[in-house]
Amino acid sequence: MINSPLQKYQQNQVQTSPAQLLLMLYDGAIRFVKSGIAAIEESNFEKTNTNLCKGQAVIHELIAALNYDYPVAKTLYSVYEYMIHCLIQANLKKDVKPAKEALSYLTELREAWEVASKSVNGTAN
Repeated sequence: MINSPLQKYQQNQVQTSPAQLLLMLYDGAIRFVKSGIAAIEESNFEKTNTNLCKGQAVIHELIAALNYDYPVAKTLYSVYEYMIHCLIQANLKKDVKPAKEALSYLTELREAWEVASKSVNGTAN
C-alpha cells in the first residue's frame, strides 16, 4: 500500500510512458496559451506575459525531447520554433492572432501524437 505522497509520485513517475509525458507537455502548452489568449482579451498584460512565457517554456521542452534519429524531428523543430515566434509576437504586441495560430498547431500536433500513441499501443479503433 502506498502511503506517502512521495511514494505515489514515484509510482506515477514509473508508470508514465514517454507518449503520456509528451501528451502532458502538449496539454500544458495548450492550457498556458489559452490562458494567455484570455489574458490578452482581458487586457491583463502581466497574466498574458506569464502564461505565454510558460507556453514557450513547454515548447522548449518539446524541442529538447526531439529524437533526431528520425527525419521528422527537423520538421517538428521548425514548427516548434515558429510557434515560439508566434507566442513572442503575441506577447509583444498583445495580439491574440499569433497566439491562436500557435494554439492551432499545438492542438493539431497533440491530436496526431495521441492517434500515433494509440496505434503503437494497439488501442486504436
